[in-house]
Amino acid sequence: MASPSGEDAFQHCEGLSLLDLESLGSLRSRSASIGSTGSSGRLQLRHRVAQLMACVEDISSDDEIHEEVSRTLDEAFLIWGKKLKDKWQEFRLHLVTWNVGTASPPPDVTSLLQLNSLGPTTDMYVIGLQEVNSRIPNFLSDLAFDDPWSIFFMTVLSPLGYIKLSSVRMQGLLLLIFVKHVHLPFIRDIHTHYTRTGLYGYWGNKGGVSVRMSLFGHTLCFMNCHLPAHMENTEQRLDDFEKILEMQFEGEDIPSPLDHEVLFWFGDLNFRIADYGIHFVRESINNKRFNLLWEKDQLNMAKKKEAFLKEFKEGPLQFKPTYKFDLYSEVYDTSEKKRKPAWTDRILWKVKNLSEVASKEGEFPEEENPISVTLINYVSHMSYGISDHKPVTGTFKLEMKPLVSDPLVVLNAEGEWSAEHDVLIRYSAVPEFPSSAWDWIGLFQVTFRHVKDYVTYAWVEDDEISSSRDSKQVYMSASEIPRTGGEFLLCYFSNNLQSIVGISEPFQIQPSQEPIEKDLPEEESSWLHKPDNPEPRRDSEKRKGT
Repeated sequence: MASPSGEDAFQHCEGLSLLDLESLGSLRSRSASIGSTGSSGRLQLRHRVAQLMACVEDISSDDEIHEEVSRTLDEAFLIWGKKLKDKWQEFRLHLVTWNVGTASPPPDVTSLLQLNSLGPTTDMYVIGLQEVNSRIPNFLSDLAFDDPWSIFFMTVLSPLGYIKLSSVRMQGLLLLIFVKHVHLPFIRDIHTHYTRTGLYGYWGNKGGVSVRMSLFGHTLCFMNCHLPAHMENTEQRLDDFEKILEMQFEGEDIPSPLDHEVLFWFGDLNFRIADYGIHFVRESINNKRFNLLWEKDQLNMAKKKEAFLKEFKEGPLQFKPTYKFDLYSEVYDTSEKKRKPAWTDRILWKVKNLSEVASKEGEFPEEENPISVTLINYVSHMSYGISDHKPVTGTFKLEMKPLVSDPLVVLNAEGEWSAEHDVLIRYSAVPEFPSSAWDWIGLFQVTFRHVKDYVTYAWVEDDEISSSRDSKQVYMSASEIPRTGGEFLLCYFSNNLQSIVGISEPFQIQPSQEPIEKDLPEEESSWLHKPDNPEPRRDSEKRKGT
């Protein structure tokens, strides 16, 4: 059968107008979310695209019509791409791994955290440390109070609007997660876990500490590991990591680490460079010919052989091996042992869906993929010399279709706030919110460090003064409001979800007009003596105001 002419072919395609082409994006988007009908939607889409390609092929001899159809296609896909991108959430994550060798924090971490970066703002910091000082006096002190490293990073990041979201410690292993305030209502189901692998699983000098969460409805897991040392222990390292992967977070319906949508694995993994002698390794490093060493890196070799590692991705090792250095220098080990340099400190990630791979910068993920991971940079930081390891950082861009887009609770400060009078808070919750009698609303300075770093709080039931179908009002006593004033915000903490589920816009508290006494009477300084943490009380306890 003869092919139609260019004009006939164009008329044959006229049913596929620009509006039809625009609808391809929405058709594809719908097909990803309508369950059993999705496959028919995709078949219909493929049929329409096949028609388009046939039309373009048929009219290829007519340059003018071909150009018009191509221009129409370009316009359609530009509109489609813009509509798709508008629906996705972009999230910047900066991940640090550092074996600190029992040292105290350095004086400055500006470059480590990229605080002077001109790029997009970091939304979350994930900091994994190994060999934090865990001698008995230090460890016991850290159990009672925050450890020096946690205090250090909170001091650096809280003035920039980050709160410590979660942390987990196992002897020398420490994992800290900081996040921008604005994201708090969209991070839920936070759980921590640790796995000992030292001394046949009885000692925590080696192993892994993990934090998992739901971010905009997507499941993420972070695993900070310290695996066995020495060249000959490759199999032991792999066995230990398999054991860590088998652990289960406590709680119902929480996936295993490998079943999270995105799993980050990092730490002092202790893999070495096999076969090559120390002189060849050092010469390759001095000449910046790192690629000569990649094929003998034990982790690279294991990824090719071990099935459970094959889906893990890692950026190119375009930096010097990070171990072992003389302290406060960029000189490799000059001791009698003269350890061979190695990339012991690594950051890898795995996306559950095989079609989810890290894309190149600027590419946009396929619509079917609910989440995409892009590695922005993967570097070491040679200027830090407090230990024999150099820290390594990875900066990632996560693009995800938000499955959670509204906070569970919306709240705000009503009227003018000052210590001259009682103040009011109004809040509303979505119908499905699992409220509790032990939920509370905290008053925080805008630079608060963690969820317990409140100035004062109100129980949502005890301190409720009015309720309607749409919202409720809670009061705080004037005696509990800071007399010095300043900038504050309110957070709603859910006892059932064990997380902040709502946060207000920052607001001003006016300073008291009365002189602030140095030695306030006890009843006037009650806000200074709130318990360290709102504790659930027995039902028999008398509630305030009754």
